Amino acid sequence: MTKPRFPKPFKHDHPPVQNVNQIIATQLTFGQKASDWVAMNLGSWWFIIIQTIILAIWVMVNVTAWLRHWDPYPFIFMNLVLSLQAAYAAPIIMMSQNRQANRDRLEARNDYLINEKSEQEVRAILEHLAAQDAALLEIHQLLAELGAHSGLSAPTSSPQEID
Repeated sequence: MTKPRFPKPFKHDHPPVQNVNQIIATQLTFGQKASDWVAMNLGSWWFIIIQTIILAIWVMVNVTAWLRHWDPYPFIFMNLVLSLQAAYAAPIIMMSQNRQANRDRLEARNDYLINEKSEQEVRAILEHLAAQDAALLEIHQLLAELGAHSGLSAPTSSPQEID
């Protein structure tokens, strides 16, 4: 019987996996954190509900004349306020989206590197399993030969038949 040959142990020579979220969080500037906060809050149901309530109160107060009309119909001042809000909110939200797109690119690159590492490790495991299969086949054949020489009944199945 020949000595079974097994592949050399797999060496993990790659850098450790990094959490992209932690790396990015440590590099955020005040402006980036503020744009994320604005985008998160302007894109929420709470903001829509609160803004709807404020606009409804604005219209009711100016239509019913409970107080002095500071913005009579057609609500030019309200239109100006909403236009200013949109003019400033849109670029801030776009800054946050651009930064999120950069984060997504970094995460995709990190996922690719992790997949490469996993593929190498799976390949090493499969090579080792193939070597174990060959060693088990040799051992099985040796046992069959020994059983035949000693007059004992040899196993009737081979490892391939067990599948």
